[in-house]
Amino acid sequence: AAAAAEGILRTRVRNALEKSARLRGWIRGLKGDSGELYCNLPSTPEEREMDKGFCTLNPEGPGMRYDPEVMLKPDGVAEYANVAARLTQVIATFSGLFFNIFKDDLLDEQDGSEVVRARAAKLRLQLIGLGPTFVKVGQVLANRPDIVRADYMEELTKLQDNVPPFDSKVAFRMLEEGLGRPVTEVFSKITEVPIAAASLGQVYKATLRSTGAEVAVKVQRPTAAADIKRDLYMLRLVGSAFNDMAVQRIGCDALSLLDEFAENLLLELDYEQEARNILDFQRNFRNDPSVKIPDVYPELTSQKVLVMEWIDGIRCTDLEGLSRLGVPISSFIKVGVESGMRQLLEFGLFHGDPHPGNVFALADGRVAYVDFGSVAEISQANKESLIDAVVHAMDEDYKEIAQDLGRLGFLTEGTDSDPIAIALQGMWKDAMGRSIQDFNFRTVTAEFSKLAFTYPIRVPERFALVIRTLLTQEGICMTLDRNFKLLEVAYPYVAKRLLRDPQYSNRLPQVLLKNEPLASKKVFNFRRSFSLISLAAAVAGKGPRGLMGLIATICDALSLGVRQPLLAMELVRGMVRWARTKLLKVGIGATEGVK
Repeated sequence: AAAAAEGILRTRVRNALEKSARLRGWIRGLKGDSGELYCNLPSTPEEREMDKGFCTLNPEGPGMRYDPEVMLKPDGVAEYANVAARLTQVIATFSGLFFNIFKDDLLDEQDGSEVVRARAAKLRLQLIGLGPTFVKVGQVLANRPDIVRADYMEELTKLQDNVPPFDSKVAFRMLEEGLGRPVTEVFSKITEVPIAAASLGQVYKATLRSTGAEVAVKVQRPTAAADIKRDLYMLRLVGSAFNDMAVQRIGCDALSLLDEFAENLLLELDYEQEARNILDFQRNFRNDPSVKIPDVYPELTSQKVLVMEWIDGIRCTDLEGLSRLGVPISSFIKVGVESGMRQLLEFGLFHGDPHPGNVFALADGRVAYVDFGSVAEISQANKESLIDAVVHAMDEDYKEIAQDLGRLGFLTEGTDSDPIAIALQGMWKDAMGRSIQDFNFRTVTAEFSKLAFTYPIRVPERFALVIRTLLTQEGICMTLDRNFKLLEVAYPYVAKRLLRDPQYSNRLPQVLLKNEPLASKKVFNFRRSFSLISLAAAVAGKGPRGLMGLIATICDALSLGVRQPLLAMELVRGMVRWARTKLLKVGIGATEGVK
């Protein structure tokens, strides 16, 4: 009976999506009689782990591998009927909008037009109405320029995870089940109503009876897990009809894309995993006096209940609150940006959702993070490639940037990167403005969105979160200081890591040496080194403060020779080879002139 129900559902989806030959062609994204099929998205859990650079979150955890056939498949006819009812609701919700979008496509409505903006706003409201799974889908699509047009992305960034709370009586019953004992036995006080509510759960403020410490108690919505698994199964049914279109347009099949999303969303449902994430962040920032990571109580935490230290701080975008605390805005911004850079480039473990409700300022000027459900990891190889990409971007070496995209998983193996390098050059010049000091990450992302929508570029899930993190961070900083420039704070940190951290400074030969036809080994790239120095001078700014920053960078470069003499000697040899090559070129030119 279950198999028959699944067959009926698949037929219903296929019929709903392929009513006409023209629509079928549009769905499949065919642009001619032929098209090369390729997929650069890992399709199995093992390959996805490889794609993350051999990183797995908390290997000491339960280690359950994502398997949609086991985790998502309905159990019995009643659950299949529930999926069918949900599918009917979703089709009824989106059918009118999708028809209008299809019509806009035929009429060639331009990005940014009033009609398109209205469609995007309606889509956002419909996603909210369909519940937590679709809110999460919208939030992910807001950071996927390879899938969504720029005007729709802009609207989806407005999606908020705030929803009405569920009944506290139900929450307290779940809390007792999670604790394994009465609530009053653990807490001397607990608020009767939640302090905050989101799509997956809600938070209460309580006081521990044993220590008197104030804690935040997060309780998952009773139907969240079942509803999300039902919706994910339904989305996989629908996604199978879009496989051809996805492969043609973004270089990966829709099911693999959905599985990547589903795997991360199911991790957010596991509060024991979130507790382990918090412990990881505590270890990473244990020696950083400028960052506060709350304590967590694993003994009081279960899969649907999380107990952690209450953070008594000011919302990071509250200018008046920061002023009352006496926290200097410039130093708070610097602390926030550098802590974000450390997560990405030093630890490789970063907070995937640092919106203003999850980042607080404390009275002593520290930045505090909460809500560690959305956390992602990038490998050491990815971190090094990111550093390379930053250096190549600053040097405007577009061929190398295209190669970096391939190494980071944005391009499938064997993709011709030359057209992409040419397009990157145009994108970069459009995004940069008059000078490097005009650099704005949101503008660069908007320009890259157009590129990703045109070329076979796929944004890996972990880098979609990186984009989301950096955009959110830049937005927070610009709320605090409208003249904020991300590069002015981030580039000195990147330069410091490149010059001080052995795991990055060992890559200096790859960054500062280049191949020359007349040399058997790589020679020093003076043009790149001078462009990096001029960039450091540009972002340091004018006046004594800028001069001190530039001097500090130069001192780091000079001290590198003392700390790593072998590395310094390799660079010096590259300079000697460069001089020898120049002399050889002069000699060859003179000889040919005589001839």
